[in-house]
Amino acid sequence: MDIELQTKTNGNHGATYLSKEQVTAGNGDGAAYIITDVGEEDGLLSAQTSGCNGGTMASDHAVETQINLEKIHTPQETSVVRRIKGELNEVIFWRVKLWMAIIILFFFIFAVIIISMLLCSVIHEDKDEIFDPSTFQVPQCFNGSFQLPNLVFTEELFTMSSNESQTLAGELREKLADLYRSSPALGRYFSKADIYAFRNQSLLADYQLTFLMPAEHQDQLRNITLSREMVYNVFRQFLYDQEPDKSGQMYIDPVSLNMFLKH
Repeated sequence: MDIELQTKTNGNHGATYLSKEQVTAGNGDGAAYIITDVGEEDGLLSAQTSGCNGGTMASDHAVETQINLEKIHTPQETSVVRRIKGELNEVIFWRVKLWMAIIILFFFIFAVIIISMLLCSVIHEDKDEIFDPSTFQVPQCFNGSFQLPNLVFTEELFTMSSNESQTLAGELREKLADLYRSSPALGRYFSKADIYAFRNQSLLADYQLTFLMPAEHQDQLRNITLSREMVYNVFRQFLYDQEPDKSGQMYIDPVSLNMFLKH
C-alpha cells in the first residue's frame, strides 16, 4: 500500500489549503482518494469561536465581580444610613430630637430675615421726602392758555359765574391738580390751579398755576425745579400722554399749550 500525502500551503498566511491522500491497495486495481480541504475560513471560524467564548467568559466574570462589589458595599452603605438616622433621632433635650432642632433653626433664621426686611423698610426714611409744608410760603405763579378743540364756545361760557362755566372750570382745575400733584419733582410745591376765563370760538381756556416754596431755597428752586421750562415740560408731557382717543370733551391740544411766568 502506497500512501502519498501532498500538502499545499500559502506562504503569506501559513494555512493549509489542500491535503490529498492517495491509498493504493492490492494490485492497483482500485485506488481510493481522500481529499481534505482545510480552508482559511476554518481557521477564522475557530478563532472567532474561541474569541466569543473568551468574551462570554470575561463578561460573566465582570458581572460576577460587580455582584461581589455590591455585596461588599451594600452593608457599609446601610450602616452609614442607619448611623445618620440614629444621630438625627437622638433626643437633645426633653422630647426635642436633632432633626426637630434643625427644622426649628431654619424657621428661626427665615423669620429673622423677614422681620429684618420689614423693619428696614419701615425705619428707612428718604431725606428728600421729609419736609414741612408750613414752611412753603413763597409763591411762584405761571399763567397761560390751552385749547379745548372738542368743545363749542357758547355765551354761557363767556360768563364765568354761569353753571356751564363753573362746571367746566371745576373739571379742568381737577385735571391740572392731579397732573402736578402726581409729579415727583413738583408735587410737594404745587398749591392750586385756577381757570379764570374762556374765550374765542375755538374755546381757549386761560389758567393760572400757583406753587409755594420755602424761603431758604427759593433762588435755587426758581432757577431749576420751579423754572418755567420745568413746569411747562411736565404739563406738555402730560398732554402728549393723554388717551389716544382725541374725541373726548376734556381733550387738550398739546400744540396749543402756552405758559409764561407771572411776575
